[in-house]
Amino acid sequence: MPFRGGIGAIELIVILVIVLVIFGVGRLPEIGGALGKSLKNFKKGVSDKDEGTSKVETPSEGKA
Repeated sequence: MPFRGGIGAIELIVILVIVLVIFGVGRLPEIGGALGKSLKNFKKGVSDKDEGTSKVETPSEGKA
């Protein structure tokens, strides 16, 4: 059975080669930067929610 013990070195090399073929060497830094910014924004959003800023005003609460 493949992947019984997890992902191995050969599988990682195959994935890396496929990524290089699809995107090319020049675009990898751009893709990495975009992925890093996305993760940073996601973590910021999660930490903001944990600080108690998750209360959302419903339309009925805003009207008096």
